[in-house]
Amino acid sequence: MPSAPEIAGASHLHSGKVRDLYELPDGHLLMVASDRISAFDYVLDTEIPDKGEILTRMSLWWFDQLSGLVSNHIVSTEVPDLVRGRAVVCERLEMYPVECVARGYLTGTGLIDYRTYGEVCGIPLPAGLQDGSRLPEPIFTPATKAALGEHDQNVDYETVAEQVGDDAAAELRMLTLAVYGKAEAIARERGILLADTKLEFGRRADWTTVLADEVLTPDSSRFWPADQWQPGRSQPSYDKQIVRDWLLSPESGWDRASGEAPPSLPDEVVDRTRSRYIEAYELLTGETW
Repeated sequence: MPSAPEIAGASHLHSGKVRDLYELPDGHLLMVASDRISAFDYVLDTEIPDKGEILTRMSLWWFDQLSGLVSNHIVSTEVPDLVRGRAVVCERLEMYPVECVARGYLTGTGLIDYRTYGEVCGIPLPAGLQDGSRLPEPIFTPATKAALGEHDQNVDYETVAEQVGDDAAAELRMLTLAVYGKAEAIARERGILLADTKLEFGRRADWTTVLADEVLTPDSSRFWPADQWQPGRSQPSYDKQIVRDWLLSPESGWDRASGEAPPSLPDEVVDRTRSRYIEAYELLTGETW
């Protein structure tokens, strides 16, 4: 994984799969979105040009749409020139150790769990659902946060309550489903289905729950073209499914079970992925990249 850039006046704290985190002299944090892309819990050695800026601008747009629903961690978009456009100044929060996932459609790890157990995260679902089926109602399907290189694990609601307490768990579930509900309606108006999304929350010293990290981007969500939705198959998407599909294809030569890192992405996959991210940004925000 490429090293985080040195930024004058900021101390590097941590690098995740995509974002680099720094501490500023006033105690706030500088969060920088790189062009790195991850798949199957690996950070690939190929970057997607402009991806960090697309994610940042999309998150800021969504934070504005959700401002009446939940507080967010953004303090300022005035950042050093080196990372302008791909970074924000944000609050330092105590983050909840839970990936808060809302699903309105069945796919991904939810589909795997459903086929195995007939339920997802302890929530029973009707028989006969297929890949891409719309669920009777959106469900809260949390996961544990895994270290870099390890897999997040789906857990039931009771596990979350044991980790963070009953009141906090109830609030996280309520906010996650509320955010999904509003975002799903906004996306649907623009011809996009929001299949699922992963949110992260933290809390301030006064225990206010705050929406943090990125929000409703192609990295944290599955967006599908509404006019191409067809349950029973893998759906065309505006996210990094292009990368996942290529890695799993014979063309890549990669054996996921081998434990070896994935290969570099060909230019054609990079270009298609970048185009899909831009298309999602433009369709959702109405802005031209």
